[in-house]
Amino acid sequence: MNVHVPRTGKRLSSPIQLAILALMAGSAHAATDAAAEVAAKEAAAAEKISTTITEVYVTATKRSTSLQKTPVAVTAINAAALDDNHVQTLQDVVNLVPGFAATGQGDHGVITMTLRGIGNDSAKTEYADPEVATFVDGVYSPRPEGATALLFDLEAIEVLRGPQGTLWGRNSTVGAVNMQTVKPEIGSKAGNFEAGYGSYGRLGARGAVNIPLSDTMAMRVAVVHEQHNGYVDYQRAPDVSLAAQHAAADPVIAAWNKAHPGNPIGFQPINPNLFVSNGQKYSAQDQSAARLSFLWQPSSDLKWNIAYEHYMDRGTPSMNLMQTPRAGQDFWSALIDTAPNVNRDSHSVRSRVDYNINKDISLAYIAGYARFNGSSTFDQDGGANLPTSFTTGGNFQANNTVWSKYKNYSHELEIQSTGKRDVDWLLGLYYANEDNGIRFDIPIMNGTEQGTVGWQGSFIQPKETVDSKAVFGQATWNASDALHVTGGLRYTSDERKNIGGTNNGWSDSNAPQVPVNPSMNPLAPGSGFSTYQHNDATFNDHKLTGLVRVGYDIDKNNMIYASVSTGYKSGGLQDGGKPYGSETLTNYEIGSKSTFLGGAVRMNNSAYYEKFKGFQFSAPVTNPDGTRGLATSNAEGAKVWGLETEIAAKITADDRIQLTAAYTNATLKHLIGGSNDYALPACPVAGISTCLDVTGNTMPHSPKFAAQVMYQHRIALANGTLTPRISAHYETASWLSVFNLGEPDKQKSYTRTDLGLRYEAHSDWYFDAYVRNLEDGKIKTSAMNANGPWQAQYLPPRTFGINVGKTF
Repeated sequence: MNVHVPRTGKRLSSPIQLAILALMAGSAHAATDAAAEVAAKEAAAAEKISTTITEVYVTATKRSTSLQKTPVAVTAINAAALDDNHVQTLQDVVNLVPGFAATGQGDHGVITMTLRGIGNDSAKTEYADPEVATFVDGVYSPRPEGATALLFDLEAIEVLRGPQGTLWGRNSTVGAVNMQTVKPEIGSKAGNFEAGYGSYGRLGARGAVNIPLSDTMAMRVAVVHEQHNGYVDYQRAPDVSLAAQHAAADPVIAAWNKAHPGNPIGFQPINPNLFVSNGQKYSAQDQSAARLSFLWQPSSDLKWNIAYEHYMDRGTPSMNLMQTPRAGQDFWSALIDTAPNVNRDSHSVRSRVDYNINKDISLAYIAGYARFNGSSTFDQDGGANLPTSFTTGGNFQANNTVWSKYKNYSHELEIQSTGKRDVDWLLGLYYANEDNGIRFDIPIMNGTEQGTVGWQGSFIQPKETVDSKAVFGQATWNASDALHVTGGLRYTSDERKNIGGTNNGWSDSNAPQVPVNPSMNPLAPGSGFSTYQHNDATFNDHKLTGLVRVGYDIDKNNMIYASVSTGYKSGGLQDGGKPYGSETLTNYEIGSKSTFLGGAVRMNNSAYYEKFKGFQFSAPVTNPDGTRGLATSNAEGAKVWGLETEIAAKITADDRIQLTAAYTNATLKHLIGGSNDYALPACPVAGISTCLDVTGNTMPHSPKFAAQVMYQHRIALANGTLTPRISAHYETASWLSVFNLGEPDKQKSYTRTDLGLRYEAHSDWYFDAYVRNLEDGKIKTSAMNANGPWQAQYLPPRTFGINVGKTF
């Protein structure tokens, strides 16, 4: 298996340094390949020149089954495909899966996911949960800031579409993503390493090595580092004459001093040093991770896999860019007055024990623990408006995560039947606990950082806990060799608690007019802040979800299935301790899986209709009294239906083509929505300042049609093979918010092309060159006009680079 290797990077912490040393030691130790490894390489080489597509096995049903015999809409992406497509984050995966989308959220620097037209762009902190659940080796990862941010040393990624609540549980309302890491192998000394260089100063390295420890134990070390410079250049500080500054500021100063005689202000020229002109740019990457995995297998019936992983992020968030730049300014630039920063560390432990009780029953115990700490700074205004003086014109707004933390652990016990039998069954128990906390500051100053306070707040939630318990079971009756009937149930009970939370707003105009910063205590007397909301409450929820499915094997190459399944996401608590309700989804689906021409062509299709109820719409809002907060309201729901297809074909032994396509129709039911990210009209509904009736609007990030086609051709050379590759993605226009506010709130239809060229030598080294976003398209992932001019987040511009690596 070809797995990636780390790139020598800058700040590697102690666990990662140790992992690199172990990797180097293991590389030196692995001088020769065992006979089994030689055989494996010969088999892999034979597959490359085969005229049939390799059979793929998945764990979508919590068993290892052939993809073509699994009656679930699932996309399986193996390690080779991940390499070919230069997958580093979940955002790189979406084009490989029909109906999948991922959105970058700048102020928290995370990725949120949408599947089959349903997602939640606010699922970036503890405040909101995702609709698409993420698992690593079967362990649920509740927050997007953690170990799923940088993908490395993976065996495969499986994306399950449709509710997965019966077997996979929490927050898999519309689907689940399960990442399988490469596990240690007893007796193997295999490994790989890779180094890369590219545009925007990209440097990367990654590697892995398997180290045999004894006849029953093995260790695997995997490390990765990726870095590149930011895409967003800094604009020069505004050049406004002193006369013009006085003309703008003097009337405002006079009015202020008349209203606040005890706290007068005087004229200040705009300080150009308050605008960022150098240092790390926005949209930069600087991420490292290491994983130590151990396998102990004392007998053929008992196996224990355990892994420790450390991930660190020292990059920067993505910036909101002006959709129409000011005259004389480059598109990839912004007027910045808050320097970017991301500082995140996560530590996780994942464990799985498998035990064959007898030839008919097996037991699995899956456990996980994760700890995360982070902080970030983000320029929320993005220089949308130029200041005319130190306190007029534009504004200074920063969204700063002063600190964020969480701990979570989970336990899952599964017992299931094994072997071929009339009824396959599985029973399970599940428990998970989260402990979250955050301080999030929003200073808004008039004009510049030197100006008077427009509004500012500090949101402090020291403790927010989640307790989730579940019992589940699923059985498949194999009525005949061709007919299989499956039923499953899961009962989930959730408890959420907000403890000691406060929302604190600026309330004393006679206090010093300075932006809130980490050294300030908004709860202290004389700070200028007062508490306007307390977040102390408890919320309990529970739900029974289920699955009914019928699968029929027409023959050994064709099967059809039909299913009805339900998904559930617990309600919770919003600012002020107010509750919001759960959301549920019922999915009706039919599908087919077929293999043609003796295994040369594989086609999988699905059609679905989803009844989505209680959609949790979350957004920052302004209350009628001028205070601000995060609000979650339950929409009536949405109607979603669509078609999906995946086709893979080996045209010849040297030519392969792959196509994924999806048609999606996602329409909101009744919802009155508000958000401070958009300029909305006054709200007729009590309790919110501005809002819009979005009933009947199209769900965001759900283009009517999207397709991806990939073609590669293998050329045999004297000392190796050369494989050029082209991948093209097309999708129709899609909205970027539920508000559907016209062209600026839409990503128009586009085509994006990626190119690759890979040379693999017979001596096990390879060279890989790539170009991504060949058209250099400006592809929006989110939009806002809270500052007046429309701004947006974008996918990266055109990038290119090379990788050189070796397997051993």
